[in-house]
Amino acid sequence: MIIKLIVFKRYNLILFIVFQLNTYIIHGQTSVMTFNIRYDNPKDNDNCWEHRKSSVLKIFDFYSPEVIGIQEGLINQIKYIENNLIDYNYIGVGRDDGEKKGEYSAIFYNKKKLKLISSKTYWLSETPEKVSIGWDASMERIVTFGEFLNLRTQESLFIFNCHFDHRGEISRENSSELILKLIENKDIENNKVIVMGDLNCLPDSKPIKTLKSKLEDSRDISVKEPYGPTGTSNGFDLDRLIKNRIDYIFTKNIKVIDHRIIDDRRDNNLFISDHLPVMVRIIY
Repeated sequence: MIIKLIVFKRYNLILFIVFQLNTYIIHGQTSVMTFNIRYDNPKDNDNCWEHRKSSVLKIFDFYSPEVIGIQEGLINQIKYIENNLIDYNYIGVGRDDGEKKGEYSAIFYNKKKLKLISSKTYWLSETPEKVSIGWDASMERIVTFGEFLNLRTQESLFIFNCHFDHRGEISRENSSELILKLIENKDIENNKVIVMGDLNCLPDSKPIKTLKSKLEDSRDISVKEPYGPTGTSNGFDLDRLIKNRIDYIFTKNIKVIDHRIIDDRRDNNLFISDHLPVMVRIIY
């Protein structure tokens, strides 16, 4: 009787595992990363782009996320990544002129797995449709939007990649409100949505609480225990305790399998950027 009970339990366990595997196969797993790669500043000395760029590519190659949202990339950095990630295309424009000038909040996507349906860049301001500085922000800030189709599952995924201002408190609060308004205006509240980026806000701040009123912090809902440091901002300081989390991936109507803050280093033990990448695996 005991033997039969054990066999029965094992059989149920096998069925459960098979069910889970089938769920993953049917719906498909996708990895999404956000990474502020730090703009190409020659004054960064040992941490300048020329010294770091190959390590940035190694991160992308090793973890192979289907979607990569970067912040602060200048056009030469964008082109370097584009030329070396052969399976990826990107969307996005420079924030200074809506073309190639200034920093990008670009979205790179694996073109073999995702099809781009539509894209648009919005300025985080009172006039989001045109180049502008919003509220008390120190400079132009943008969000890049993309609608993608998963070629395997034929499901849509709507992604917003943002970079909030580092000085303007009102700007950050209103930027969160604007993102939620864009989701509402696009009538995608019942769809799979991701909002990610460098938000320059701590988890208990008003802008983050605003986003969490309609979205979920992927770190909070991860099925697996979150991996890595608590924070994402290192400032290239090897002695700093990395505790300030200012880079996020928020989701809506998506199951998050795991959340990882990646603390990989360059071969010389220096940081790859002044931010750490954040990556999640999702099912949709």
